[in-house]
Amino acid sequence: MAQTIPTIEPLEITAGDTIAWTKSLSDFPASDSWVLNYRIINTSNKYDIVCTASGADHAANVTATNSANYAAGTYSWQSFVTKGTERYTVGNGNIVIKENLAAKSAGFDIRTSAKKCLDALNTALEVYGKKAYTQEYEIAGRRMKFSSPGEFLSFRAKVQQEVNREIQAERIKNGLSARTKSLIGL
Repeated sequence: MAQTIPTIEPLEITAGDTIAWTKSLSDFPASDSWVLNYRIINTSNKYDIVCTASGADHAANVTATNSANYAAGTYSWQSFVTKGTERYTVGNGNIVIKENLAAKSAGFDIRTSAKKCLDALNTALEVYGKKAYTQEYEIAGRRMKFSSPGEFLSFRAKVQQEVNREIQAERIKNGLSARTKSLIGL
């Protein structure tokens, strides 16, 4: 079965996959020697994609070998066309690069930052019980000290809400209904 090539930039990709899309730009057709380029960048990494002509359209194609080197994270992208000394920005957006789990060994933690934080808070609550609020915690390099049980529980509830939002977004993305009840028990 032939793969249908999208005509818009992807919102997320997986490192190690073949990545392809075509872009039609009526003001800057590839058949008139315009070249479409993409810069994908975040605070740690940058990747460049130079499209090739496919008639009047621009074809983006990143081989699986090349994308295997992409680091997971959230990135911004900008697209621009060039022809001789001319250059025009034609688009921008965000993209998420997901880990290639097939390239990972055992022990890879797929939890989000919010889920890791919630798990740490729940562990603190289990270990220290009602005295959890008197403890000082360091989570992902951020030190926290709670002055009251209410402050601790309020913070935990906010983190719980963030985890629930992530779960709902993932359910919607997978074509499932977004539940309105708490998705993870308190």
